[in-house]
Amino acid sequence: MAVNRRTLLRTGLTVSAIGAAGVAHPGLAAAAPATVLAPPHIYDTRNWGARPPNGTITVLNQRPVNIIVHHTAGSNSNDLSLEHAFAISRGIQNFHMDTRGWIDTGQQLTNSRGGHVTEGRHRSLEILTGGTRHVLGAHVANNNSTCIGIENEGLYMDVDVTPQLWDSLVRLVAYIAQQYAIPTSRILGHRDFNSTLCPGDVLYARLPQLRREVGALLGQPAEDPETWPLLRTGDTGHRVLAAQYLLRARGIAEVPVDGVFGPAMFAAVRRFARENGAVHEPCYGGRHFDESGLLGSAAWPLLVRTVRVDEPDDVGKAARVLLDARGRRSGVDLVDTRTWQSLLR
Repeated sequence: MAVNRRTLLRTGLTVSAIGAAGVAHPGLAAAAPATVLAPPHIYDTRNWGARPPNGTITVLNQRPVNIIVHHTAGSNSNDLSLEHAFAISRGIQNFHMDTRGWIDTGQQLTNSRGGHVTEGRHRSLEILTGGTRHVLGAHVANNNSTCIGIENEGLYMDVDVTPQLWDSLVRLVAYIAQQYAIPTSRILGHRDFNSTLCPGDVLYARLPQLRREVGALLGQPAEDPETWPLLRTGDTGHRVLAAQYLLRARGIAEVPVDGVFGPAMFAAVRRFARENGAVHEPCYGGRHFDESGLLGSAAWPLLVRTVRVDEPDDVGKAARVLLDARGRRSGVDLVDTRTWQSLLR
């Protein structure tokens, strides 16, 4: 009889459970198999030859509330082997420890293009299996205490992930969501927290699909979150124009109000980032916000404020630009944070 992926997930007949190389972790095997996902196979730090951490791994007495999808922003290798996956894990750890100066790998888990999942920061697998605590990582600036992160090997700005990586990501995210009771609406991309291209335009665009597939496995509805857009050089239109008014309201007077994200706006965004501390440590291979000139999740909350639609200042002008673009000026008196997010989508 053929056994599909979903049956495997729900019955516990995973690769790790039937004797693949590495360390099997039983997870919630005692629960009813019809409703509980079996753990995917995850190779721990001993399997891939990790260095010991340079300090104490902090374990928080709380669950993470967000699952963050990253890409490594490295090459899209055609080597789908387990050995390559182990080499990627060693390379990331070396980069994070030797170049970034961190005590260990920043993310908790790594997913290769061949679909091999490895433990990143030490103790992440142990703590995930317990399902009640959280290993503090270093992958989402200012939010590491609430986020568990998955680095996906490759660069996904213009190309899609491999089928092996995607299937592995669905299984892994579903298991994490089950362990920590995280709703599908909290399956997010790195750019939902920091102004970064990560996890790439293509992979980020597939996050609604990821939420749907995870929700189907867990028997939960798929819910999309409230997020901020990512603007960059070359963008045009009402969102750029609104951002320009908002930057002017914050004292960046040299930014034009022409709806074009050109060199002048690039410089204004970089200035705003430096002056307001809206920078972050990038993914392996990525760049800092203030070097890239991106305007995204790190900046929008600092730019917007609750405003009356008829206010004559630049914040009011920004609100009216967005409302007019949606044809929603009539009947709207106040624009708050949730309204800003809705209008900017």
